[in-house]
Amino acid sequence: MGIFGILDDLAEERIKAAIDKGDFQNLEGQGKPLELEDDSLIPEDLRMSYKILRNSGHVPPEVQADKDIRTAVDLLNHCKDEKSRYRQMQKLNYLLMKTGLGSKRSFSSENEYYEKILDRIDIIPED
Repeated sequence: MGIFGILDDLAEERIKAAIDKGDFQNLEGQGKPLELEDDSLIPEDLRMSYKILRNSGHVPPEVQADKDIRTAVDLLNHCKDEKSRYRQMQKLNYLLMKTGLGSKRSFSSENEYYEKILDRIDIIPED
């Protein structure tokens, strides 16, 4: 058994002793999931500034854009009249183009595709 094995055993013994003494009872956040920060996808030189922004209640532009897109999609799904649906589609198209997720062309320039979308979302209720 190497030095790490001895340290592992010592740590395990101390953890078991603490559990038996009740040191881990009634801890703040007990029974709640841990909030782990995964910043592996953030470039190393931006991590500290993103953490400062996050701690001050701000979010990175990518996260805000994602929230805006989700909100626009939700609002589009709940629009009742043709004018507001069309307006919401324009807003969604703009947000997608702004984030680079959409094509560089607008919905209306894709006439066939645009017509299929209009058919699916039933903009004008049939009598």
